[in-house]
Amino acid sequence: MASWAEFEAAEPDFASRVRALLASRKHLTMATLRRDGSPRISGTEVEFAGDQLRIGSMPGAVKAMDLRRDPRIAIHGPTSEPPAHQPSGWKGEAKVAGTAVEVDAGSPAHRFNLDIEEAVITRLNEAGTRLVVESWNPARGYRRQERE
Repeated sequence: MASWAEFEAAEPDFASRVRALLASRKHLTMATLRRDGSPRISGTEVEFAGDQLRIGSMPGAVKAMDLRRDPRIAIHGPTSEPPAHQPSGWKGEAKVAGTAVEVDAGSPAHRFNLDIEEAVITRLNEAGTRLVVESWNPARGYRRQERE
């Protein structure tokens, strides 16, 4: 796992593009695990607080209870359609996955810093004909793949 700052230090250009995509709109989607192990999808907002990627939650929210029980989390950034006249102009969508660490546990609201296990951008190539998947994780670093 890596903090947001460690991700930025390891791969500054890619981290900057992930950040821009995640911050492009206010509302994102997150996945947590319910008590029985099945996924729960919830809306969330992210905050870049100093060197941390952070999420918050209202007091007693089920997504916060999920994270207290099992801190694994995935966040999917906002998406949009590729421009019809120029598909390669689509900046893509970003995803991060990792572990949520609760901070300020004495507050009635919940605040979690995210330790990054993986960051991904999915977009189209310059010709707009192939899917490009860029990813980073602390163990293997940055990787770029194209798919038909």
